[in-house]
Amino acid sequence: MACELPALLRPSSRMAGFYRRPLAERVATIAALVDTGQLSAASAAWLRDGGGLELAAADRMSENVVAIAGLPLSVALNLRVNHVDHLVPMAIEEPSVVAAASAAARLVRLAGGFTGDADAPIMTAQIHVDGVDDVAGAGARIGAHAGELCALGDRAIPRMVARGGGCRDATCRVLDADGGAVVVELGVDVGDAMGANLVDTVAEAVAARIGELLGGVIVLRILSNLALRRLARAQAEVSAEALGGDLLADGVVRASRFAELDVARAATHNKGTMNGIDAAAVALGQDWRAIEAGAHAFAALGCGSGSERRPARGSAYGPLATWRRTASGVCGTIELPMAVGTVGGATRTPGVRAALELCNVSGARQLAVVLAAVGLASNLGALRALAGEGIQRGHMRLHARRLDPATALAAPGEGGGR
Repeated sequence: MACELPALLRPSSRMAGFYRRPLAERVATIAALVDTGQLSAASAAWLRDGGGLELAAADRMSENVVAIAGLPLSVALNLRVNHVDHLVPMAIEEPSVVAAASAAARLVRLAGGFTGDADAPIMTAQIHVDGVDDVAGAGARIGAHAGELCALGDRAIPRMVARGGGCRDATCRVLDADGGAVVVELGVDVGDAMGANLVDTVAEAVAARIGELLGGVIVLRILSNLALRRLARAQAEVSAEALGGDLLADGVVRASRFAELDVARAATHNKGTMNGIDAAAVALGQDWRAIEAGAHAFAALGCGSGSERRPARGSAYGPLATWRRTASGVCGTIELPMAVGTVGGATRTPGVRAALELCNVSGARQLAVVLAAVGLASNLGALRALAGEGIQRGHMRLHARRLDPATALAAPGEGGGR
């Protein structure tokens, strides 16, 4: 979906003063991206018409539909990842999330932007078996038949196999030796899909054969949302001068360290990180609930970028994003599971197609890195505010827009598109 354009035609995510422009002008500016080839004519028309979802379409998407609940669709600006600019759609009712992510991305942009990478899109199918007599030999038995199990799984997802995906391996873990509980796991390459339905299909397709191989009772057959083989990472540097001085740079690092030392703070630190990721995931038609589950489970494993931390209160739960002091400023890193897709599911709806076009991503792996960078930007925005004037001043002034129509423009210095 990302398009190769001459440099002069490539859209930039840097739109100074965007938040000050009238609504109609903002919409027209984004819809005009159709001229660059980034946005399709249909998506541009959808934006000009105000977006939204038809009730009939909503009825096909969910159960017991009676109406449509709306969220504002915003764009976070200034994001540059691996030398590519991205306008990041966000569906969220909280203006400070969009503003903070945009403002932090602008600071990172001054140093060249974010860098990052993502693992191959390998999801895990789990088949839970109870009452296995020979627990000690279960792993060897599954290993000996791994090729057969992968072939059986592939036959259940022929279209994915035709696109280059499919089952990659099969392993077995003992959960409870005394109770005979094991889990057989198949790694499935799901390409540019999120992959939940594909992986569930594989799990159900191989379950009977696993039962023949191991005995016992097949219990659950489902994917895992802890996508440890599908991680995304992003890094960023910001100068102390851009942050507002050495004291603020020191404050950001101390605030990051607080999250490494205290689980109560780590939960809020990660919530601030997920603010931007969730908002973008909703706008982009992703399963944000799966992303949340994977992120917090990953944080609870003692994973993430702060691997040297010593968590307090006996908990392994820690921050997904961490910041360290450098000679010139600060450097931040983030790592988390990112099971996202650019095909299938809700991505077929007009609004999500428009959002994906705006985001300027060519596939699921690039989208995963962009979302990781959004999380790191959101985290930096929160830490900078906390280390400076506090979180409430800018937050509450933006919040006031929802209460008083007279405050239609954010106060100077608080808009995300400066």
